[in-house]
Amino acid sequence: MPANWAEQLAQGLRSMGLKADQDQQQLLLDYLALLQKWNRAFNLTAIRDPGIMVSRQLLDSLSIHPLLQGDRVLDVGSGAGLPGLPLAIMNPERSFTLLDTNSKKTRFLKQARLELGLENLQVEHTRVEQYHPLQLFDSIVSRAFASLPDMLRVTRHLLQPGGCWLAMKATVPVVELDALDPEFRYETHRLMVPGETAQRHAILLESKTSDFSYKR
Repeated sequence: MPANWAEQLAQGLRSMGLKADQDQQQLLLDYLALLQKWNRAFNLTAIRDPGIMVSRQLLDSLSIHPLLQGDRVLDVGSGAGLPGLPLAIMNPERSFTLLDTNSKKTRFLKQARLELGLENLQVEHTRVEQYHPLQLFDSIVSRAFASLPDMLRVTRHLLQPGGCWLAMKATVPVVELDALDPEFRYETHRLMVPGETAQRHAILLESKTSDFSYKR
């Protein structure tokens, strides 16, 4: 593990106004080291430069932390666990489900869950259209999963009434927003990620037909 990762993480969390105790920070660093190790053999993520892994993988994932709603969160198309696994470490009181169709990536996620002792996290290896859990989700998050209209279409059956979608994007996806059904309303949030110079945004979406008595 690079010596400066701990300092980068601590400074980044302070800059973002996020509080993580020493155990949480160590779990985040252990996850990143595990990801780096597995990535050598299984190509889980394109990010291989240790100098940008804290900002690009940990801090970027945690930038949507203030926007989460409710107790149950689904990370759809989770890949190597981004953003869901770092968020699960930061939110032990919430339940997270990480879903992906790639068997290599879900094997890694299950191993990470075991090694990090994350009891609030479960992993699903299936297509989102075929996933029908016993309980619906309060927040559905994604990072580079699909266009906004496609994301809403394939995950709608999984969202609790009054819940929200949180899609992480680089620039504001104007074309995708224009293509949304009028049933949906949205907010755009500029994300500030320490160490990241490129634009980052989160699109928060809700259905106008849902019960919006739900509180964040």
